[in-house]
Amino acid sequence: MKSLRSIKPKLLKLSEEKLVRTTFLDEASALPLVVEPCVEGLELHLWATAHQEFINSELSRYGALLFRGFRISQISEFQEFATNTSGPPLSYTERSSPRSQVAENIYTSTDYPANQSIFLHNENSYQHVWPQRIFFFSTVVAEQGGETPIASIRKLSATIPIEIREKFARLKILYVRNLNEEIGMPWQTVFQTTDHSVVEDYCRRAGTKVAWRDESHLSLSQVRAAVYRHPSSGEPLWFNHATFFHISTLDPTLRSMLLSEFTEDSLPANTFYGDGSPIEADVLETLRSLYLDEKVVFSWQKNDVLMLDNMLVAHGREPYTGNRRVLVGMAQPVHSHDPKVAFP
Repeated sequence: MKSLRSIKPKLLKLSEEKLVRTTFLDEASALPLVVEPCVEGLELHLWATAHQEFINSELSRYGALLFRGFRISQISEFQEFATNTSGPPLSYTERSSPRSQVAENIYTSTDYPANQSIFLHNENSYQHVWPQRIFFFSTVVAEQGGETPIASIRKLSATIPIEIREKFARLKILYVRNLNEEIGMPWQTVFQTTDHSVVEDYCRRAGTKVAWRDESHLSLSQVRAAVYRHPSSGEPLWFNHATFFHISTLDPTLRSMLLSEFTEDSLPANTFYGDGSPIEADVLETLRSLYLDEKVVFSWQKNDVLMLDNMLVAHGREPYTGNRRVLVGMAQPVHSHDPKVAFP
């Protein structure tokens, strides 16, 4: 893990307009690229509107931009920044984590207990449509911890052993989710409706199999690819929830509790090879290790905005103490059936 808490930024270059400078927190990882104003009071959403070409170019190159020191304090300004650079923020559908909506399509980051970590993942990679861009806005910094670690998917994709890649390419990934009121989130929250027919129509279009166990228990199963091409560059990327949803990735105490009450196919979430066979323990451990090898951690500052290409950079969350508030927005939908995205 690459910890950046004590590393001072190194000046790399000054933009032609002399309004911003770019730095790295750590030259070795080159992640994230930090963009800071050279003049006091520069408003992020206004500057970004006039410099979209710069933002697009740097985001494609690095995958993660940290905007620090700009003037931004309102949710509406964060929303405008996301909209002006990437189009209208997307609604959070087919949810897998609890969140609270604070503005139109702007949400709190995952509302898990503060003492729990969230493993690295790419947002909504289990879905048939996912956001290419995701934004984080730090409004309250935790007393300790609470970082949003990131990891380069480009680098991770290049290190996955060929035999693992080939098996996943051949068999794909089966995601199994059980939605009920007993544990996790009920289906009404996941799909933001109380209408069975709305859920069934959505799942039919998404290629997801639906099984109603009873009124309060809905089982979902869907087969997805493990690798997709980036819609702009065409590069193949490891993009899935194979490790994130797997029971073995959970905290050992929580894992033991769940396995004592549920079978592996009735857990709130779990993953298998696409033919239903179990993913080997050593394969999952290898994949988790590769994510952690690329993990970069930096401390939030108040009013930081982190912008990620969701296919190029994974993210997670560290445990924390005290209050913490990070808002999230997502934009630019990518469809798994897009010929530019399908692999091979």
